[in-house]
Amino acid sequence: MSGAHDARARLVRALQQRAQELGTMLAKRAEERGLAVTAADGARRAIPIALLPVVLDDAELARRQRLARLLSSAGVAMTGLALARPELRARLLGTLSPLEAELAAARPPTLLATTRVDFLEGAALCALELNATIPAMQGYSDIAAEALIDVIGAVAGADASTRTRWKEANGSNAYALYRALLAGAARVRPGRAPTRMAILCRRNDAQLSELAFLRERFAAFGTDTDLVYPDELVDDDDAVRVGARRYDLVYRHLFVRRIEQPGVDPGGQARRLLREDNGRRAVLLNPAASPVEVKAVFALLSASVDDDALAAAAGLSDDERGAIAEAVPWTRELRGDELAERVAADPDRYVLKRSWDYGGRAVFIGRERDEQGFADRVRSAWPDVEPRWSAVCARAATDERGGGFVAQELVEAPPSDNLLCDASGATPRILTVDFSAYASVGLGLDPPWGAVCRGAPSRIVNIVGGGGVVPVLRATVAGELAEALRARE
Repeated sequence: MSGAHDARARLVRALQQRAQELGTMLAKRAEERGLAVTAADGARRAIPIALLPVVLDDAELARRQRLARLLSSAGVAMTGLALARPELRARLLGTLSPLEAELAAARPPTLLATTRVDFLEGAALCALELNATIPAMQGYSDIAAEALIDVIGAVAGADASTRTRWKEANGSNAYALYRALLAGAARVRPGRAPTRMAILCRRNDAQLSELAFLRERFAAFGTDTDLVYPDELVDDDDAVRVGARRYDLVYRHLFVRRIEQPGVDPGGQARRLLREDNGRRAVLLNPAASPVEVKAVFALLSASVDDDALAAAAGLSDDERGAIAEAVPWTRELRGDELAERVAADPDRYVLKRSWDYGGRAVFIGRERDEQGFADRVRSAWPDVEPRWSAVCARAATDERGGGFVAQELVEAPPSDNLLCDASGATPRILTVDFSAYASVGLGLDPPWGAVCRGAPSRIVNIVGGGGVVPVLRATVAGELAEALRARE
């Protein structure tokens, strides 16, 4: 990737020279476009944005997208096997909420407009998990990249048409998502193009500003789109409707388990939509897909590298097994005294993760066992457990909540220097940066997906935990941006 490294190096030098000038401008532009988190009370907080981007050439981006696509299809296949085998089915369904389990048992997912594979890059690119329920940040990633292009363009004196050309050359995950949703709708209802789309979400969704950005983009791409809340849905046997507005395509951006919470779906119309045959009143994408991202399924993918019978039973292709062998670190369900003792004896090598959870809340990194953050997470999960690695391993091996735990080999991902921007300017930070690639399953085509990156001061990369979004640029665009800034020196 010498071309990408060279383009990034030139751009980084130019950005560092103008860091304070650009930092506040970049943060303001990104927040204006929707790079923010919405609290339960409706208050909005800006998400920091890194000034120094991740830069990839086209070939490397395509390689990572291919890995994401193969790992996603393999995950769907392994989920199907787990739900078909009684001993695996009971464990998998027991991981889920009542509605999630009901939907998984009735209709295993096979068609997913969007998935997201979260990687860390150390000596090699390693996939840590697969997201399939509401794999978000397509909007955030576009906002971050476009804000950086706009700010650099403004400082460099580039006209609007040049900035537009740079954005188009860089690609758009919002557009890829739109294409994927239309393709998924065509698979469910051949020959019937949707005329109006609903983005189904909860009130004051944490990513509400991102969803508003997607609503605007989808409308600009050609499909009238609304944000819709479950309590607005009308009881109608013929259509999915809010008032007089009818929707023939619904993009679900709502955890199934949220629908079960009091007051979210008082009329039961969201539950009805999830339960009925897809396409009866409207096409629903993604349908309920909770079991696909259960980490125990990811552990089965890891095990399939060494287990030919397991791989054959799941119907994994040679390409899928090759992608697993290349990118999935050793991962196993933490079951049995022998494995628990092995993991406890070598803390620097392992990470423990609750099988069905999100946001890094129940992730325990052995190497961080002496840090305050480790102790805080232990006390949050188990107030009665001493924050010692051996005690954590022992409790994790017997805790069945959320489907128990998996043990995963630690991926060495060295942090790097960056500049995290907010309203006060650009602050030097050392960040661990992940790389998440989008994919689709069952569409019959590959939308023009890109990626999103997050950076955080801890090894658990999470925006809420003090991190931010890192723009992703193609090497050709980064090179032109660097040249534009150099020409203004």
